[in-house]
Amino acid sequence: MRALILEADPEMTEEWKWRNPVWSHHGIVCTGEAYTKVVKLTFARGAAIPDPSRLFTSSLEGQTRRAIDIHEGEKVDARAFKALVKAAVARNGPPARKAGPIQARQGEKVAVLLSGGNPQIAKADGDAPVLAYIAAMPGWKRDIGTRLDALIVRHVPHVRKAVKWNSPFYGIEGRGWFLSFHVYTRYVKVAFFRGTSLRPVPPGGTGKEARWIDIHEDDLDEARMAAWVKQAAALPGWGS
Repeated sequence: MRALILEADPEMTEEWKWRNPVWSHHGIVCTGEAYTKVVKLTFARGAAIPDPSRLFTSSLEGQTRRAIDIHEGEKVDARAFKALVKAAVARNGPPARKAGPIQARQGEKVAVLLSGGNPQIAKADGDAPVLAYIAAMPGWKRDIGTRLDALIVRHVPHVRKAVKWNSPFYGIEGRGWFLSFHVYTRYVKVAFFRGTSLRPVPPGGTGKEARWIDIHEDDLDEARMAAWVKQAAALPGWGS
């Protein structure tokens, strides 16, 4: 399959990330994962590309990814697979312009980036400090922050916002906080304070209640995140 990917796009970049091979061209095209009984090739934006040969066999419910599960002895139509790879590259489009440095207006301070690139924003309530945090998020993480904030506001119109411990917090007035996120070097961590009550339970964490998910570049499943946000907002929150 690796040979077919490179035949389909000789300019494809190969990397080893998250303990898996990753193929990229203007963004992630697909990743490979080895399981006990199957090898899975996951296309990061598979839901948005045509699959007339119906090669996708798993992750069919989501609105972003699609995957091909290959069992021992199975063959994949080489021509159809290469067409799928080319379509995925075309879907990624030209390279996005890199986010430029944040320009401060006269009298404003530029946020300091702490370890891992997390913005240092003073503790405060309201929309403004959260937007300041998002504006200071470096590179592609700023887009993730913008999309997360918009998604939360869309599904929880009366959400309460604040920045605490250099992280945006989202909650319901009088009921506490249900979510926060934080920037790390390679991902944005989205934490649900009552995560063990969500379905499905987010994959990160082993404590009594909190769970989280690490969002990497081109890795935000908005449909799944929206389902979690709506569930979390309906639960009793944490703190005040």
